[in-house]
This record gives sequence, C-alpha cells and structure tokens, in this order.
Amino acid sequence: VNKHKPWIETSYHGIITENNDTVILDPPLVALDKDAPVPFAGEICAFKIHGQEMPFEAVVLNKTSGEGRLRAKSPIDCELQKEYTFIIQAYDCGSGPAGTNWKKSHKAVVHIQVKDVNEFSPAFKESVYKATVTEGKIYDSILQVEAIDEDCSPQYSQICNYEIVTTDVPFAIDRNGNIRNTEKLSYDKQHQYEIMVTAFDCGQKHATEDVLVRVNVKPVCKPGWQDWNKRIEYRPGSGSIPLFPSIHLETCDGPVSSIHTTIELQTNYIGKGCDRETYSEKSLQKLCGASSGAIDLLPSPSTTTNWTAGLLMDSNDIIFKFDGKQGAKIPDGIVPKNLTDQFTITLWMKHGPSPGLRAEKETILCNSDKTEMNRHHYALYVHNCRLVFLLRKDFDQADTFRPAEFHWKLDQICDKEWHYYVVNVEFPVVTLYMDGTTYEPYLVTNDWPIHPSHIAMQLTVGACWQGGEVTKPRFAQYFHGSLASLTIRPGKIESQKVISCLQACKEGLDINSLESLGQGIKYHFNPSQSVLVMEGDDIENINQALRKVSYINSRQFPTAGVRRLKVSSKVQCFGEDVCISIPDIDAYVMVFQANEPKITITGMDHFARPAAQFESERGVILLPDIRIVSTVTKMEHPVDLREHDRANKQVVVEEMLHNLDFCDVLVIGAELDPEQECLELDRGELQGKHLDATNSTAGYSIYGVDSMFSYEQVLRQLRYRNWGTSATSDRKFRVKCSELNGRYTSNEFNLEINILHSSNSNFMDHVNHMIVQPQFLQSVQHPEGSVSAVHNSVVPSVATIVIIICVSILVFVITLGVYRIRTAHQHGSAEHEGAKENEMDWDDSALTITVNPMEKYEKSHQAEEESEEEDIDDEEEDTTSAESDDSEEEEEEEEEEEVIVQKGDKQNATRQEQL
Repeated sequence: VNKHKPWIETSYHGIITENNDTVILDPPLVALDKDAPVPFAGEICAFKIHGQEMPFEAVVLNKTSGEGRLRAKSPIDCELQKEYTFIIQAYDCGSGPAGTNWKKSHKAVVHIQVKDVNEFSPAFKESVYKATVTEGKIYDSILQVEAIDEDCSPQYSQICNYEIVTTDVPFAIDRNGNIRNTEKLSYDKQHQYEIMVTAFDCGQKHATEDVLVRVNVKPVCKPGWQDWNKRIEYRPGSGSIPLFPSIHLETCDGPVSSIHTTIELQTNYIGKGCDRETYSEKSLQKLCGASSGAIDLLPSPSTTTNWTAGLLMDSNDIIFKFDGKQGAKIPDGIVPKNLTDQFTITLWMKHGPSPGLRAEKETILCNSDKTEMNRHHYALYVHNCRLVFLLRKDFDQADTFRPAEFHWKLDQICDKEWHYYVVNVEFPVVTLYMDGTTYEPYLVTNDWPIHPSHIAMQLTVGACWQGGEVTKPRFAQYFHGSLASLTIRPGKIESQKVISCLQACKEGLDINSLESLGQGIKYHFNPSQSVLVMEGDDIENINQALRKVSYINSRQFPTAGVRRLKVSSKVQCFGEDVCISIPDIDAYVMVFQANEPKITITGMDHFARPAAQFESERGVILLPDIRIVSTVTKMEHPVDLREHDRANKQVVVEEMLHNLDFCDVLVIGAELDPEQECLELDRGELQGKHLDATNSTAGYSIYGVDSMFSYEQVLRQLRYRNWGTSATSDRKFRVKCSELNGRYTSNEFNLEINILHSSNSNFMDHVNHMIVQPQFLQSVQHPEGSVSAVHNSVVPSVATIVIIICVSILVFVITLGVYRIRTAHQHGSAEHEGAKENEMDWDDSALTITVNPMEKYEKSHQAEEESEEEDIDDEEEDTTSAESDDSEEEEEEEEEEEVIVQKGDKQNATRQEQL
C-alpha cells in the first residue's frame, strides 16, 4: 500500500556553465519515501519541472535511492539569460507496476545561475576617432576612446585596460581610454598623427580589431597665404597655367579693411632679362616690321662677319661679354660714313657700377680718327652711371655752335640687369627709349663742328680707337659689361610700336578671364608683364582673383630652367594702428626642356642640263623639289614594362611645324665668278613673307622668321645662271637651314649639277632619268625610333657616264626604229597617246630625231610584220603562266611585244610598260 508521499528539499540552488548541460545543485537532487523498501511505493519514478518552457529536465538516476540529476535540454547562453527559477516535484512509482495511486512530493523551488565564459572580445564603439589640437599645448585629455564587451558577467564584460599599439608617438592613454599628448606638438614637424589603440577586458582578452585615432595638429593661427605649392611645373606648349589655383588668405579673424598684393615674376637671370626670341637681330627686326637697312655690329662670328671672333660670347643668346680688355674693329664699308641727320642705334646692355673712385668712360660704340688725331665723330658710352651720346657734326655741314653731347641719368644703367636701349636721332633732337619708355636727355651740351680732314675713321665696339696723341694707336676707354644686338640704321628712325615689339618678353604673368575678376578688384601690369599689382577690400574676392593669376610662355622652344615667384601683401585694418602682417610667398615655376626638333632637307641631289639652259635668261632652277621636314622623337613608357624590356622602349617620331630663321645656299669649291655666273631670285617671291635675302659670290642667304613652307616656296625659285659655260662642267652647292639662330640646324644637303655641252645634250634626259631617284623622308615607329632618309642617288664617274652614253645611243636608235613602225600603224591614236606621253615626267626638249635610212624598207614590210607580231601577241596571252618561269627568253619576247600596236586597254598598258 502506498501510504507516504516522497520528500525532497524545499529549495535548491544550482550553477550551470554556459554552453554546458550539467547543472550542479546544492543540495543534490535526492527524493526520499517512507514506504521504502516496499517495491513501487517506496521507489521514486520521476521528477517533474513546472514552469513555462524551461530549458531544463530532471532525470532519475536510481529509483531505490531516489537520486536524480538536473540537466539542460539545449545550450544555455548567459548573454540571453543569466539565471532561472522554477518548481520541481518528485513522484513515486505508485502501488504497482502500472503506477497507479502514485503520490507526489511537495513543491521545491530551484534557482539556477548561469556561469559566464569569456567568449567575446572588446569592440570599439567608433571605427575611427578624430581630434584636432593646437600646436604648442599639453592636453590632459585630447579625446576618449570607448570599447564594450558583450559577455554577461562583470569579470568579462568590463574593460580593464587600454593600450596604444603604435610605437614612438608622443601620446599616452589611461584605463578609461583618455588620450593625452606627452610633449608639445609642432605643426611644422608633423601635420597629423595616426595611432592605433587596443582594449583589454578583465579576463585579459584584447580587442580583435584595433581602432585608428587621427590627431590633427592645427598651427597657432598665423596670418598668411595658405594652400599653395612652392613648385609649379610648366611644359612647353601648355599655354597659360594658374600659379595658385587653391590659394586663400588666413587673417585669423583680424579686422581687415583692404589688401594690396604684388606678384612678381623674377626672370632677370634668363637670357636678356626674360625669355625672348633668340633670333638674330635682323630677323627680329624683319619680324617686327622694322625699316630695312639695319646693320648688325655684333653678329655671330662667321667668314663674312669675323670681327666678333675674338670676343667672349654666350652662343645660346648671342651675348658678348666685355671685361675691360677687349674691343672690336668694324671693317670699312660695313657702316656708311654719312649717317645723315636721321639714324637709329639699338642695343641690349647689362651694366653694373664702375669700379674705382674715378670712373673712366666706358665705350659702347665709337667712331674716331684711325691715325694722326684723336677726334671722336660719334660715340655712345657710359660714364658714372650716365648714358652719353656724342655727335660732332662736320665743319662743312654747319659752322655754328650745335648740340653735341646728350646725357641721360637712369638707375637702370648700373643695376646689373638687362635693358633694351634705342637712341633715335633726328638732329638736333635725340630721344632715348629704354625698355619701351621714352626718356628725354637731362643735359645737352653744345660744341663746334669738327674741321674737315682726309683722315680715315675707325668704327669700334667695346672700346674707342685712339689713333693720335699716343706713340702707337691702340684701344682705350674699355667697356665693362654685356652687350647684344647692337645695330645702327642710317637714314631712318624707329617707331614706338617696333621698339616695343623688339624688346617684348615671350613669358610673363597673365589673368584668366578678366571679366570674372569682380568689381572690387583693381589690378595693374608693368609693361613686360612681370609684375602684377592687385588691390581689393574683400578677402574672398582677392582669393578668387589670385587663383586666376597664371604664367604663360608663348615660345615654341622656351629656355628651360627656374623662374622665381614672389608674392608680397600689405593689409590695412579698420581704425587699427597695429595690423596683421602677411609673410611673403617664395615659389618658382619650373620650365621643362622642349623636345629637340630634327630638321631634314631632302630633294634631288644631282642633275644635268644642257649648257643652253644655263645660258638662258632665266637660267636653271636649282632646287625644284626641295622639301624641309622637322621631326621630334618622343619616348613611350608602357605601364606594364618589365625590367628586361626597358631596353626596347618604343620610340615615336612625330612631324612638327615650326619656323626657320635662315637658309643658306653655299657654293662648294671656288666662289662664283660674277663675270660669267650668278644665283638669282625674283624679289617678288619674298613679298608677303617675313623674309629677306642677300646674295654674294659665296652663295645665297635667305633670312627672316617664317614657316618651313615659305622657305620651301622661295628656295624652289632660286635659279643658277652661267653664261660662260665653256669653262665650267659642274657646280656643287650646299643647303643648310636654321631655327633660333643656329640653336637647331638641319642636315647639310649637297647638290651637284652638271653642265652638258652640245655634244652630250642629245642624251641628257636619259642620263638624268637613270641617275636621279626621288627622295622621301618617312616618319617611322620602331624599337630604335630613328628617322631614315632613303637616298638612292648615284653620282656617276666619267667612265660610267661614257658607258651610259654608248648604251643610250644603241637603245635610242632601236627605240626610234620601233617607234616609227608603231606610228605608221596607228595614225588615229598617235596624237592622243602623244598627249599622255607629255604628261609623264620626261624632258625631251633637247631630243634630236635622226631619220632612219631603213624607213622605206620598214614601211614596205610593215603589213607582214604586223600580222606576224599579232600572232606572237596571241601566243603571249595563251602562255602567260608559262612565261613567268623562263626569265631570259621572256625578257626578249617582252621587248618585242612592248612595241606592238594593240587595241583598247592593251595599247595603254603596253605604252606604260615601255615608259
């Protein structure tokens, strides 16, 4: 009989580790029954848990002893629920095997706590932390980083420590995540710091990902221009590029009322003060529309201008340096003795203060007595930083007191910078232009005219010739400095427009889109556009205006190097005695070297003409097909270039267009004999072009700044005449062209012409067509990247010409006989075909036709030969493929077949093959 209920404790306390199923209970789960040891009634059959969806179950381990176990039905997660409370009861087995009449114990309370496992790592709340600090300060806390841990227990969910991972940084972090700097930060030393920080929970598990902390260092507010680059790169052909596209002014909230800014482009060490065209003075004057007749007194040394050969010279810009020990004598006849009452002297001069206490006169140009006396007829010299022009009139012109010395006092004369001087003489008025600005003399002194004499005069540069009052004539009053482009133009003075053109800079400052500057901006350029002044009262307008300031260089081949930039600013404030000061900007423009052009001259380099053509009134055109081409070589750098492929870098050759400034056609060998030969060019060919020409027995020189096409046009009209051909059998010429006064020169193109006298004229054309081949210049692209000119010309020796003449006579006689057969057969088409023949490149003007004595015999047998040759022609059509295998027989047959008169298209094809 089941008399008693099972008994269990009234409460239990259990612990379960998360992700485990075993619950450790205190006290252990045991049920007792007083009916024991009666079977069934004294045994425990079950423990039942009361509660909603509890993840636990109780099992009986031993029915007799009543031991049980509490376990989890599924994994327990502490992060979802930290503890559980439920009711448990024990059940006995009843009164029999069927479990009837069972009894249950009282209800006991079970309280279970879930024990945490450190399964989660700390994670930071932000992906990146940012802070900004001002330089020069020590902060207690710059910013605080914070990490969290998803574990459920305080031991594993709390962050116990932070640590800076990045080494060698002036920062520290405490346990709460506060970052501070350990030393004063400097903006100049480093603008920004990037440090990595990690966190540890109290179980010493660190964060899986470190966090980035950016600390920006802000400079102590200093007024000045910001966001500009010190180096600005300029590539030739770039046009106008902005200098400071992002610049802005920081005033540190100062009460600014107006800003005055000066931008200065410093180019005094480039060429003659800036990048100018380096053409010769006479080419520049032609380009600027100056009056003709200017005489260059300081030309580049050559066979015809050798008086400058002994001077110190910078060949790139044709600058002559005088060190106080040199002078140059201008040969007689270069400058006329009478300059008239109107003439112009132009020059570039760079001069510094004279050494010593008592400064001597420093002569630029002087015309004095060659011997016996020491009279100065006219001179231009520097004395005590004054420019003086002396002009003494002859006694026979006027016997009165006349103006003789004109003095100008200018700071620029001794500032060691390049300046352009023009002395315009309209006697008795003399005007000086310096850098395009007019200056009147501050002092004019009068003198008596010079008494007439028969003493020759000596014109000198860089010193004055002292012919008298000394034991031996010598130079005196030497010049110290640099001179360039010294010219004198008798009979004419120069206009202001031409003077401005001659001294114009090809580089300078520019403003992009003037219309968008804003109404409140005032600006001003100096004449050379190297200085720009801007003024305004609104900071933003000034910022916008300065961003539009640009550098421009209009030269196709600019002078490479550095151009310094200086920006200085002055600020006015509202009613403030003390105002902010703006530091100057020092920057520079880096101008890159232009790709060097390769100028190539090609054309027919040998021909022969009968003497009659050379003796004619028009002569013979020397260069009928001359071609001038300029190419530039560029290297291509592929992106995926491997090391071993670097030697095979691809080279690209491109044709480019640019100007030339002279082309010389020089005679090789003995000079031309003016009594019997000359080179001629119609002056009308130069009209409409910036070109001029000079002729001499040494050759023909065409000069001026113009396109290669214009030079080709003129050179193709150059003629050679020889009205004394009996003494000449051949002539050789050489053509050479230049750009930028010899900076880039072409190849030397050699031409040989043969004068054929009457005995040789009959076969002249055949010789020409045998030996002359056209030449072409092809731009190619290949690994070595070279431009090749294919020359197929052959200059025959005397023996070769004799052989060719003999063969020509034989071929000529045979061809003429065959030609007569053909013309007799084809009366109707002869004129039509003759017109076509005239279109071919075939000069038969000197052709002499000899009547064939066999003509009658050929005519009588003409019909028979026609039928035979037509049969042969039919056979040719049937055996075309077979003939390609037999070379010698085929050639003989073709020679015969070419002269057969055929019908329709075959006639045209045969005629073209013969030609």
